[in-house]
Amino acid sequence: MAVNLHEKNAADLLHIDGVQVYVGQAGVKKPDHDDVTLLVLGKNNTVGAVFTKNRFCAAPVETARAHLAEAEGVRALVVNTGNANAGTGVQGRADAVAVCAAVAEQIGCKTEQVLPFSTGVILEPLPAAKIIKAVAQLRPVHWNDAARAIMTTDTVPKAASREGLVGSSHTVKATGIAKGSGMIHPNMATMLGFIVCDAAVSQPVLQQMTQEIADMSFNAITVDGDTSTNDSFVIVATAKNGQSEIDNIADPRYRQLKELLGSLAEELAQAIVRDGEGASKFITVEVTQAANREEAKQIAYAVARSPLVKTAFFASDPNLGRILAAIGYAGVEDLDTGRLKVWLDDVLVAEQGGRAAAYTEDQGQAVMAQDEITVRIELMRGQAAAKVYTCDFSYDYVRINADYRS
Repeated sequence: MAVNLHEKNAADLLHIDGVQVYVGQAGVKKPDHDDVTLLVLGKNNTVGAVFTKNRFCAAPVETARAHLAEAEGVRALVVNTGNANAGTGVQGRADAVAVCAAVAEQIGCKTEQVLPFSTGVILEPLPAAKIIKAVAQLRPVHWNDAARAIMTTDTVPKAASREGLVGSSHTVKATGIAKGSGMIHPNMATMLGFIVCDAAVSQPVLQQMTQEIADMSFNAITVDGDTSTNDSFVIVATAKNGQSEIDNIADPRYRQLKELLGSLAEELAQAIVRDGEGASKFITVEVTQAANREEAKQIAYAVARSPLVKTAFFASDPNLGRILAAIGYAGVEDLDTGRLKVWLDDVLVAEQGGRAAAYTEDQGQAVMAQDEITVRIELMRGQAAAKVYTCDFSYDYVRINADYRS
């Protein structure tokens, strides 16, 4: 059951000039189910993209990277669910290109102008013929339908929109969709995220913005510590809002647009955690007063991905020694544990190397019973900070993953 996450309807999501949205049914894994999504882009758009750091990256990731390097402008993104096309070797790459070629023929562009994305079971051949057949039969839809079509083990479609002033007189609209529920860990995970806005941004500048936004959103979540073969996050700028191009990070509009799109990406990333496989609680791990951001993230991730911490949250058990243990093994070698402080929400639970004098088990129990919890860790080493979002581990996580291929 997703934690405080609800499906958006079509009226909640903004239309973005310069993109058309289609879905269809290929029957990749099961019949009578939308499992192919196509975003057709107008000319003169720019695209920023970041991909998985898993060395066993999937064929569509390799193909998308190559096409981005070769293409004279991206004209389409095509997504299939039910099969990851990962661990499929030379044939997998050929299948990814074949799907791109079919889309290119359908919309009238070059094969290299199509970026492919896949999600689903690894180490199984992609049924490319089914997907190619479906491409010719896609139907136009709203963003909420596309959000549902890219789901795998997700229980709630993930979509959101933003609209705000960028510059003194122009409004930017943006809509994004994402999928992901398990195999989620920083440096991208088994997630796909797509944001389309109507701003005009040069490609190098958009690429930098995409990486920065990924680091503050999709690279700040963890469900189970596994990094997928297929993760991809893409931002498209369609240049349809009538504004001059943002071609320098020193342009004040860069910060404004980054804040707008970053807020949207953060909502989508948090939605993935809220819909984590079997999740019953949404947890924010915040590390403050660190010597640098890297050590803050290191400690936050250690706590957020600890199975013992996550199962304690599921049980509503204030077994807080597990949090201290995770902090201790995070790998910050000169950490002075006698100086740090740990809170559950606003309850101080640990200081001076042990249990806080005023802390009671009843206080901890009350916080742990909530469905949204913040763990705050003050290191007393500097001014840097980092947040990581995670969820608990429940019985259902094991059941979902044990039954995944059945």
